[in-house]
Amino acid sequence: MARITIIETGQVPTKYRERHGSFPDMFQRMVRAEDPSAMVEVVSIPNGDALPDPDKVEAVLITGAAAGVYDGLDWIAPLEDFVRRAYANKTPMVGVCFGHQLIAQALGGTVRKSENGWGIGRHVYRVQPDNGVVDGEEVAIAASHQDQVIEAPRDAHTILSSDFTPHAGLLYANGTTLSVQPHPEFDVDFAQVCCELRDGKAPDDVVATAKASLAQPLDSGKLGGAITRFLTRR
Repeated sequence: MARITIIETGQVPTKYRERHGSFPDMFQRMVRAEDPSAMVEVVSIPNGDALPDPDKVEAVLITGAAAGVYDGLDWIAPLEDFVRRAYANKTPMVGVCFGHQLIAQALGGTVRKSENGWGIGRHVYRVQPDNGVVDGEEVAIAASHQDQVIEAPRDAHTILSSDFTPHAGLLYANGTTLSVQPHPEFDVDFAQVCCELRDGKAPDDVVATAKASLAQPLDSGKLGGAITRFLTRR
């Protein structure tokens, strides 16, 4: 039975948490949809939890956050050290959005605000053929970000890409580390919330297009299932 440690790096705004849950709640739903027997534990950085010993975790999932990985917050460098140790140990590890960027930065990549602006709503990504993790030619997933991995680490192979987000999915050379920019844990309702939260921050046409895009289906279950299998395989 797999035991996944979810490291919560950011929190759903309080007014939405009762209806949608926390980010770890969303990931638990995603994981259990694929593997009902999976055990999940949560380490919450915003709640003051200490990082676990990277030598003692079985699998790790790092969530999204409103923070930027380059913000210099006091918890970011220790989390980067944790990532490097887990990577060296070949511990199954996945990062999503902020987690994707944090792993990339920790392992030698470059992250910054993209000139492409806000990526919100339903985004479609090309899938690298025969990557061994994600099947098919493309996946449509909800996104919510400004920052991007601009340069992938040397050890990373890009398996999901779009014109808007060239390095949207990275599979690392150790074979046990995977990260994605979009959010397979989001359902359509919460993806709409993320669009609404950009009212007045992103251009009006970008927000309107993003909201309308969510009328089309998402492949959240497909990518979420692939991530779960990646974390729980032995």
